[in-house]
Amino acid sequence: SNPMTLKRLGLVLAEDGEGLVGHVRDAQTARDLRDFLGYKAQRRIATVRRVTKETEITLSVDLDREGAAIETGNAFFDHMLEQIARHGGIALSVSCQGDLEVDAHHTIEDVCLALGEGLRKALGDKRGIRRYGACLLPMDDALVRAALDLSGRPYAHVSLGLRRERLGGLACENIGHVLRSLATAARATLHIDLLRGENDHHRAEAAF
Repeated sequence: SNPMTLKRLGLVLAEDGEGLVGHVRDAQTARDLRDFLGYKAQRRIATVRRVTKETEITLSVDLDREGAAIETGNAFFDHMLEQIARHGGIALSVSCQGDLEVDAHHTIEDVCLALGEGLRKALGDKRGIRRYGACLLPMDDALVRAALDLSGRPYAHVSLGLRRERLGGLACENIGHVLRSLATAARATLHIDLLRGENDHHRAEAAF
């Protein structure tokens, strides 16, 4: 019943015999109020369970909270996922049991497929967000440009020029691959380009 809130929402209070009822003044106000309440009521969360011959993954994402609880068995990859959660301002929980004794490839690919699916589900009808986003991100010596379109059309271009064979326990050849997997599952268009940089750790970190 705060007068300023009522005015902002375009509501007029009236007594109907049983209590106060809010009335809207016109159809456009009604539509705006419906959209406002619908957006606020929508919980932008998702849980994904992915089980294959190689991996068993439980992943949850909450776009309106913050925090990271990530355990994939690959410390460097965990560090990269933490970048997405921390700098994306989201809460991300990942638990993965994968065939790391064979290679990390299945683990990181399947986790990124699950993450893309989780982001897509949590976004729902995408009400209240901007479709396009871009970032020019410095990470010490590395400078990376990323552009994103939540278009529903999966496409990814990733060019980081990584020169080392591995970072931690993660093969560098897999980094571009898993970012493309994320974009595919999220049904997003993603472009990531290295503009300059010498340190491969910083290049990869800036990309994530």
